[in-house]
Amino acid sequence: MEAQQPGGEAPYLRIESVNKRFGDNHVVRDVSLGIARKEIFALLGSSGCGKSTLLRMLAGLETPSTGRIVLDGEDLATVQPHRRPTNMMFQSYALFPHLTVEDNVAFGLRQERPKLARDAIAARVGRMLDLVQMQRYARRKPHELSGGQQQRVALARSLAKEPKLLLLDEPLAALDKKIRQETQLELVHLIERVGVTCIIVTHDQEEAMTMADRIGVMSDGVLLQVGTPDEIYEHPNCRFTAEFIGETNMFNGRLESRGVVCPDFPTPIAIGPAAGVSQGSEVSVSVRPERVLLSREQPENGEGGFINRAAGEVTDIAYLGSYSIYHVRLASGRNVTASVPSARWGDAAPPTWGDPVWVSWKAPAGVVLSR
Repeated sequence: MEAQQPGGEAPYLRIESVNKRFGDNHVVRDVSLGIARKEIFALLGSSGCGKSTLLRMLAGLETPSTGRIVLDGEDLATVQPHRRPTNMMFQSYALFPHLTVEDNVAFGLRQERPKLARDAIAARVGRMLDLVQMQRYARRKPHELSGGQQQRVALARSLAKEPKLLLLDEPLAALDKKIRQETQLELVHLIERVGVTCIIVTHDQEEAMTMADRIGVMSDGVLLQVGTPDEIYEHPNCRFTAEFIGETNMFNGRLESRGVVCPDFPTPIAIGPAAGVSQGSEVSVSVRPERVLLSREQPENGEGGFINRAAGEVTDIAYLGSYSIYHVRLASGRNVTASVPSARWGDAAPPTWGDPVWVSWKAPAGVVLSR
């Protein structure tokens, strides 16, 4: 995949045809990517996809087998890890248990050569602790802090050396779900206030969608798609991305002039434009559950154009407050998932288990993907 860069500007970070092999294991495959100054970029993928290895190459902890990494015009190939203008925050936070909060934040600054003055170190540590709202805990040890507080200290330490590139490896994985959700936007606001370019590695799609300006989806060492969160979600370029990001209904068939011929539907599935896919090809049609409409009566074509519809029976319901997830079995035996707002039914009783219903969606809601 070629380097991608929003806005047409020269990338601040350039990853050029980078490969990494460990013996016969090819873990990063010809990755090229451009990242803008002050951008928050997420590398998203399942365990073993190569995203952490790519992050370690940026930090200098691994060396590319082939390819180049250029940051702000500087080729990092010969720059030792401790000399790189990068800093990495590990998933475990790696705080020194015997040091106080302020000494943990100051640690990297005290290793600088030439040495920084004591007053300069103290002033910068103070600024960092103020930034992450941890000044009042300056004299505490890590074991006296909550997980969220430890995360803030680790972030302050990573930012203290004023890196050009901040690398975050699963930064919120150690937190429980509630704290993780609260911390996501807080962390983004901190990074934006500092103005540092940031790359986040995560397997959590919600984390990537919430925090990142752009996302790169990786699988088997390959960068499959790069785009904004809405581009990745609404316009996936392959089946893996469509299924990995969010939930989707996937219908397999053959593309013809009338639509996609699929054994689950008596008539071809009507679709929008199918760029780059030729007639006669085996394809998949991805339809997000929130695009699937549920009704008791057979829906008709309206001003929105052709719709796809099929009769079925409700087999399962998950009530989630503001919306419910309906599982509907079609006559073919195929299950379709629909996300239905609770307000959809008004004062009427919603369908329940065993009820006959119709599922439908407008033609443009289906994304056609090559198989």
